[in-house]
Amino acid sequence: MKKFVILAAMAAFVVACGPSQAEIEAKAKATADSLSAVLKADSMKAAEEAAAAAAAAAAAAMDTVSATMEAAPAQ
Repeated sequence: MKKFVILAAMAAFVVACGPSQAEIEAKAKATADSLSAVLKADSMKAAEEAAAAAAAAAAAAMDTVSATMEAAPAQ
């Protein structure tokens, strides 16, 4: 019986010392905010890379057009 009382007291102490509901919610919100920031940064980086690739492709196309016009004989 004495062991049961001690065990119950220890269990109650562990539960009482755990994080409160507000602390659990704050930690979950912080995690969600962090993930949101990472996803936003990733999408911005992908958009910047896509824009750079499009600009490089446009520049290459202009170079090709310029080279073709220079190589064409004057009429």
